[in-house]
Amino acid sequence: MGITKNRVDQDEDGPEEEHVTKIYYCSRTHSQLAQFVHEVQRSPFGKDTRLVSLGSRQNLCINEDVKTLGSAQLINDRCMEMQRSKHEKSKAEEEKPKRRKQERRATCPFYGYEQLQLLRDQVLVGVKDIEQLVALGKEARACPYYGSRSAIPAAQLVVLPYQMLLHAATRQAAGIRLQGQVVLIDEAHNLIDTLTGIHSAEVSGSQLCQAHSQLLQYMERYGKRLKAKNLMYIKQILYLLEKFVTVLGGNTKQNPNTQSLSQTGTELKTINDFLFESQIDNINLFKVQRYCERSMVSRKLFGFTERYGTVLAPSREQPKLAGFQHFLQSLQPTVTQTSVTPVEEGEARVPRLASPLMHIESFLAALTTANQDGRVILSRQGSLSQSSLKFLLLNPAVHFAQVVKECRAVVIAGGTMQPVSDFREQLLACAGVEAERVVEFSCGHVIPPDNILPLVICSGPSSQQLEFTYQKRELPQMMDETGRILCNLCTVVPGGVVCFFPSYEYQRQVYAHWDKSGLLARLAVKKKIFQEPKRANQVEQVLMEYSRCIKYCGQAGGTVTGALLLSVVGGKMSEGINFSDNLGRCVVMVGMPYPNIKSPELQEKMAYLDQTLPRGPGQPPPGKALVENLCMKAVNQSIGRAIRHQKDFASIVLLDQRYARPPILGKLPAWIRDRVEVKATFGPAFAAMRKFHREKSVPS
Repeated sequence: MGITKNRVDQDEDGPEEEHVTKIYYCSRTHSQLAQFVHEVQRSPFGKDTRLVSLGSRQNLCINEDVKTLGSAQLINDRCMEMQRSKHEKSKAEEEKPKRRKQERRATCPFYGYEQLQLLRDQVLVGVKDIEQLVALGKEARACPYYGSRSAIPAAQLVVLPYQMLLHAATRQAAGIRLQGQVVLIDEAHNLIDTLTGIHSAEVSGSQLCQAHSQLLQYMERYGKRLKAKNLMYIKQILYLLEKFVTVLGGNTKQNPNTQSLSQTGTELKTINDFLFESQIDNINLFKVQRYCERSMVSRKLFGFTERYGTVLAPSREQPKLAGFQHFLQSLQPTVTQTSVTPVEEGEARVPRLASPLMHIESFLAALTTANQDGRVILSRQGSLSQSSLKFLLLNPAVHFAQVVKECRAVVIAGGTMQPVSDFREQLLACAGVEAERVVEFSCGHVIPPDNILPLVICSGPSSQQLEFTYQKRELPQMMDETGRILCNLCTVVPGGVVCFFPSYEYQRQVYAHWDKSGLLARLAVKKKIFQEPKRANQVEQVLMEYSRCIKYCGQAGGTVTGALLLSVVGGKMSEGINFSDNLGRCVVMVGMPYPNIKSPELQEKMAYLDQTLPRGPGQPPPGKALVENLCMKAVNQSIGRAIRHQKDFASIVLLDQRYARPPILGKLPAWIRDRVEVKATFGPAFAAMRKFHREKSVPS
């Protein structure tokens, strides 16, 4: 359970609450989860379903002093520190006659056992989303984060982000039990990437030096109080940190920002090779990891640096600790240097730095992975602070296997799951799932078949063959031909046109070329041009202006008939954004967005799949199939942005002759694949577009 009670409560509580049979519904973002909860509320089952929504502290915290910290890492650390303060206070009261006066430290007023029990009962009465849960917590003055977790055993439907379910330690901390339950993973098109990301870990040279400095100071202050075993583990962690810095070419005794490395570049190693080269193969990392979990040393370290880094009371240790705090701040140039002021008694201190040791713990845990299932990437970037050690998970199935093994059933669902071979081979088969246990179901789209016009265009208006390979796509004639195609399409497509490019850099090059050649001015005659911003906080503003422009042009008439949005595959607008109705009457895909084949991570993943997966007769090697599948998943996500409801209609234009190849066409969703028309020349393609939009634009 997520609630920690004092000893009296634990003695009176009795046996742990039994978990009823339930469905765990997971999705990618909180907004998608909220949408699902609203559908449950509207359904006939809404009144009788005991539903609980889980979220992060960042989303559920109602303590303003903690919430204003902003960073998820700082909020987590501060929350845990305040809990520890509460437990220490309770213990101090029990042993009051024996103890000296303790320094008063802030505790959370919303973390009380009785309050949380009351909130738990209220959570289960009626279906509530995250916002309603927060409002209820404020009203009850009880923490929604822990109150929702305590409601899990009695809930019939648990709604949570899938990162929370797919990570074993997070599951355990949240009190999630999968034995005999049903798991439904929605929006699962990037499930493999998510599993890989969750269980990969990266630490910078700056974090390694910070952790070493903090732990060394902690040991110097408390070394005489620590048990010999605990002291041994702390010395082992210090040794590990020193060796990690050394293998990058640095030194823990110097500021990482000023340390220049003689050797630069990226190096990739097996886990065993990395352990031998770092000279840490003689240390039992499983025991070190277990010590970190049980002792919560990273949390203690956070409290230690927070407390002694800000206290101004004179003491013999104070000059050392003040210098220590200044040194830690110097390791992070981005941290604002705020003035240090005395803290009033009972006032909560605001921490400046999250505990870097937490990142180190994740990296140490990753190093306990089987040698064949992961790799370590050493990235040396000139200075130690910018260099890093990264663990890359090659076999995500090892972490998904436990979910599959424990659950009664697992449903992997999504609107755009094609191609599904990755899920069967990389995830389910490698997790030990028998082929007969896998049931695949796919249905058509809700729209009538004639509401979409998917076209593969192999050549442009001037007969230039369209093949946007890395070698050819930057040729002036290729960029000119793309501009001419868009100019023609914009004359017949009403409303909005969304054009996807393989990368931000290529979009920038094409835009600059069009501006220089005059094509941009020609495009602007028919459509106002918008570009996808690189910064996430600007996306909403661009979308609002894009939408406003289309609405205005539709009402006002005139030569400008809408807007053209230049976007990037895998960017902010290729997932989660709905270009319904006039916002996306045509989606254009320029080229095939293959991932960077020179990436060390991708090359290692390809080599791993070639070694571990069988190659079927007449099939490409598994590594090559991975690259194609990654490309087509990105394409499918992008082109699916336009059709969002039953009466919607749009044309889909794939600009590259390689799309006409049967293996590539076979990776498109069935509802698009069955309607695709391959046009060898531009004339017939333009005629089909004009006919389609003329017919669809006539009011029925």
